[in-house]
Amino acid sequence: MCYYLHMKKHIFVIIFVALLLGVAVFFVMKGAPEKKIVVTNFNECVAAGYAVGESYPRQCFGPEGKSFTEDIGNAIEKADLIRVSYPPANAKVQSPFTVTGEARGTWYFEASFPVKIFDANGKQLGVVPAQAQGEWMTENFVPFAAELTFEKPTTTTGTLVLEKDNPSGLPEHADELRIPIVF
Repeated sequence: MCYYLHMKKHIFVIIFVALLLGVAVFFVMKGAPEKKIVVTNFNECVAAGYAVGESYPRQCFGPEGKSFTEDIGNAIEKADLIRVSYPPANAKVQSPFTVTGEARGTWYFEASFPVKIFDANGKQLGVVPAQAQGEWMTENFVPFAAELTFEKPTTTTGTLVLEKDNPSGLPEHADELRIPIVF
């Protein structure tokens, strides 16, 4: 009988200590401040796990009813002049890679136009002419390709710029397509 009472006493002590521990953990956790995730742009919204819509450009629906739109450069406003097949906006690229797409013949001069790559600080990392892959003396879309080699960037993001060839140098004839990229 003494053994039984002794065991009962131990069980009671163990239960009491476990209960105290549970209460202590509860109050410590209750008092700990919640880590609030701050979302200020599309990439942070996606990284935080919020829902992303199937629109183009994509939208992320963040906290408190806020929505954030993916930066795709000026691709929509230039779609009737030039379209890039690769790389898409925000694609991860490494040197070298091939830029492909189609541009209206008026974008070219002598069957080419410049393609440039910049880091996030605006430093030009490389430049190459895109070459027409068909008859360019037309107002229709003509496929192009350009293999772009560039120096190692010091930033994690950058911009791919496809310039309308402008041999006159006149600003009224200048135009460009800007595509955000990731290194």
